Amino acid sequence: MLFPTRCPECAREVRAEFADSAVHDLTCPHCGAEFCVLVRKHKFEVLFDLGTRALMDGYAREAVATFAAALERFFEFYVRAAVLERMADGETEFAGALAALDGTWKHVSAQSERQLGMFALAYLLREGRPPDFLTPQALGSDFRNRVVHRGALPRREEVETYAARVFALIDRLLTELGEGAAHAALAQEAEFAAHLARLPGHVTAVFEEHPGMFRARRFGGEAPGKAAPDKASPTSRAAPPRNDAQTFARALAERGPGLEHLLRDPSLQDRFWKGGGRRS
Repeated sequence: MLFPTRCPECAREVRAEFADSAVHDLTCPHCGAEFCVLVRKHKFEVLFDLGTRALMDGYAREAVATFAAALERFFEFYVRAAVLERMADGETEFAGALAALDGTWKHVSAQSERQLGMFALAYLLREGRPPDFLTPQALGSDFRNRVVHRGALPRREEVETYAARVFALIDRLLTELGEGAAHAALAQEAEFAAHLARLPGHVTAVFEEHPGMFRARRFGGEAPGKAAPDKASPTSRAAPPRNDAQTFARALAERGPGLEHLLRDPSLQDRFWKGGGRRS
């Protein structure tokens, strides 16, 4: 999937392909300037948006596989956020904690079942209750396996139901994480900082914050830079979603930024490390 960006030298549009690392080293085809675009968006967010685009474009089967991948990558995101949050109260510096986490994750990086087990344990330790939502029915596992592994051709309404289920689960868990999610966001910032340190002096770095399906409402307010809606507006009078399908439909209609606004605070590491990020 391509996304548009602008050359910092000539201001003309350049289209780039999403990279796995969220780091994009580009050369402007118009003026030849070299620049680096760092997209503050996590892999599960990119994948879910790609699944949504595939669904809207009529590629139902491809959408199922992408939504399933988004859920798996979100479980990894949750583990990273929860572990780093827990380690923030200790004596380990952030870089050391991140290195230990990366070294541990390598043991399960190629095994989705073990990753699910790590998520289940992280959820239990953080929330104090078992993740009773990790059932084949709740996750839509049978439908996913039928489509991805057995080649079934799903109807659009089936994919919409599956997408709504995945969206509602991720949205719920992000809400429970709250500001704890910023620990995983800080890990991405550390990767960006390491790449920036390696850039030649003539290369311009550009940070971009792309909107997505998971909106800032999880953090208790409107999207950054937007005024709260007037109490008499149609948006504020709309009834709250009652089920997964309504939640997904509303989010689709009101796409907005996700975690990115938390990263605008330059004191982020001070706030969320060395005891600042754990819940009471």
